[in-house]
Amino acid sequence: MSPHFQAFSFVDHIDSGQPGVDITGRYTVPAAVSEFSASLVAEAVGQLAAWSIMSAKSFARRPLAGIAGRIELLAGVRPGQILDLAAEIESLDDVAVVYRGAASADGIPVIRLYHCIGPMMASEQFDDPLALQERFELLSGSGTAVGGFSDLPYFLLEVRRHVHGQSLVADFQVPDEAPFFMDHFPRRPVFPGSLLMNQSLDLAELLAADIPAPALDEKWVATRVEDVKLRTFIPPGESLELEAQLTELEEYALTVVVETRRTGRITGSAQISLSSRRR
Repeated sequence: MSPHFQAFSFVDHIDSGQPGVDITGRYTVPAAVSEFSASLVAEAVGQLAAWSIMSAKSFARRPLAGIAGRIELLAGVRPGQILDLAAEIESLDDVAVVYRGAASADGIPVIRLYHCIGPMMASEQFDDPLALQERFELLSGSGTAVGGFSDLPYFLLEVRRHVHGQSLVADFQVPDEAPFFMDHFPRRPVFPGSLLMNQSLDLAELLAADIPAPALDEKWVATRVEDVKLRTFIPPGESLELEAQLTELEEYALTVVVETRRTGRITGSAQISLSSRRR
């Protein structure tokens, strides 16, 4: 089975919507995966929005990740759960799109995205427009079988500088090859921004672990991501540096800013808020 529309596709069915206006859909998290992170839930919402946007542009143009004003991380997701996805397109032209979206599972809100801005690019640079149209028609009709996605490969963040409770610097090597590149994207592989966000969340929580939580049975958990910026495409095999810095500390909350650099130049950034939660 081809990994295209399997390895990194998180919409099983499109339920309703007007192209370029709004859209609802579903995704069943495969029961066999070990986990399904908040970053992948955000990816699912973004993919659903992309289907609405691409259909409005007759699949000649497609959005890519760029900026997210705010992402609220509300609850976790268990393998086997069904995600109910929704997105609203706030503005759309041939240059850029602005949208917002949300996901819930078993009626419980999981994630909310606000003021997401993506550049619009020619679809043919990244995928076959006809294949995209056929996939959209399948999703809008009978939908697809559950279980195409399997666990992601292990990503190593190699910490090389650590100032206790203040900052962390880690090296990250983007893999040369991985199944998800066949979905992201077949004609021009790009490391997904959602996976980079996941690495940033991991580094922020690692830094936060230096700081005692308010109670012994609590730990610091990421609850909000703001000012997310992806400044450039990240190709396979790229070497990245991630730096997390504590910028604000309160009794029940702290803030960490994570910057991603390639050869010394900033390629991405995010501000991550963490709150104390029961273990």
